[in-house]
This record gives sequence, structure tokens and C-alpha cells, in this order.
Amino acid sequence: MTAVAGRQARTVAKRRWRLQGLAWTALALLAGLAVWTAVAWWYGSSLVASPAETLRAGIDLAKDGSLGESVLASSRRILLGWGLGVLVGGPVGVLMGRIPVIRRLLDPYIEFFRFIPPIAFVTVAIVWFGIGEMSKIVLIFYTSVFLVTVNTIAGVLAIEESKLRAAASLGASRWQILHAVVLPATVPYIVTGARLAMGNSFLTIVSAEIVAADTGIGAMIWQSRNYGRIDWIFLGIIVLGLLGFVFDRLIRVLAGRLLRRYGVKL
Repeated sequence: MTAVAGRQARTVAKRRWRLQGLAWTALALLAGLAVWTAVAWWYGSSLVASPAETLRAGIDLAKDGSLGESVLASSRRILLGWGLGVLVGGPVGVLMGRIPVIRRLLDPYIEFFRFIPPIAFVTVAIVWFGIGEMSKIVLIFYTSVFLVTVNTIAGVLAIEESKLRAAASLGASRWQILHAVVLPATVPYIVTGARLAMGNSFLTIVSAEIVAADTGIGAMIWQSRNYGRIDWIFLGIIVLGLLGFVFDRLIRVLAGRLLRRYGVKL
């Protein structure tokens, strides 16, 4: 009975903790909406769109399909470019961390290009790949791959040498060491790099769509400026934040479920 009562008490405590968290989140959202409404009232709708005006704009654009089209276009570009960046950056980071020769060869290029912002390559990407989807995907890949690579290298180099020697002394092959020692220690760094890369992907997509796109959230914000629709601009900003929040939570959930055996804790 004591064990059962203890489990029930822990269950009740967890539910109470979750309810408290939801209550605080709701309170924070209400406070933010109140401040937003007050600022919009103070400066006027020509400078700051109110929450009600932004909501009406969202409903109007959702009805004519332009909002959904913009969200889908930007999401597709972000996921493709970011996904390619993770798929390339992870293995390259592991190789650079494990093989000193490869690290010496590639490190100067990594350290050079990762400090050049993607927006500097927007014009070049359009000239090379055209104004279609490829140029945006390449730019997002560029902004993602270096973050994932650098974080992966840091994870590999952070592994204690004693663990590697212990595995080797027990007769483990290079592949077994990689699978049993290197990956469990490195996956958390890869996930962190992927989350940071996702944030940078949103920075890049807006710049790329403003310059060369007819659809997408960045294009919608730029077209809103031309039409003088401040409510559309605020809607685009809100949608970017919500979309980024959803994508980041999806990364955390998938990483927690699929990579828990490697010790990822988010």
C-alpha cells in the first residue's frame, strides 16, 4: 500500500506541476497581449498593428489561401536546406574530430566561411542557381552545415581519451568504438547544433525570400511593405515565431524519442 500511495502522490504532484506550468504560460501570454495592445493604442495602427488587427489579417489571408501557401513554401525550403545541412555537417564533424589530417585540411575553410553571413551570398546564389527553389535551399544549407559541423567536432573532441583507450584495450574495432563510445557522446552536440541551425535557417529564409521569391513568409512581409499593410507585416513576424517554436519542439521530441539510447536529454 505504501508503494501504491507513493506512486499516486508522485502522479498527483506531476499533474499539479504541469497545471502550474500551463497557468504561468497563459499568464505570460495574456501579459504580452496586454502590453502589445497598449503599445498599438499609444502609437496608432499606422505604426503598430494591434492583436485584433493582426488576427483579422490572418483570417483574411487564410481564407484566400495566401497565408497557407506562404507557410508551406517557407517550411519546405527550411526543412530541405536544414535537413541537408544536418546530414552533411554531422558526418563531416565526426570525421574532423576523429581524424586529425582531415581536421587540419578542412578547418581553415570551416573557420573562414562560417563567419560570412548567408545574406552576402544571396546575389551569387541567384546568379548561380536562379530565382527558383534551389537558391534558397542552398543558402539555408550554407547557414546550417557549419553550425552542425562545429558542434559535432566539439562533441568528438570532448570525449575522454581514457574511454577510447578502454574500448580499444577490450578489443573493440574502430566501428565499434564509433558506435559505442563516439556517437553516444556526440549526439547531444549534434542535436544542439541542429537546433541552432534551425534558428539561423529562419534568419536566412527571410532575406532570401525578400530578394528573390514570389511566395513565402519573407516575400509576404516585403509585399506588405509595398502595400502599406502593417498588419500583414506583424502577421508575418508572428507566424515566423510560431513556426520556429513548432519546429524546435518537433526536433526536441524526435531527438528525445529516437536518440534516447545515445543519452540525449533535452
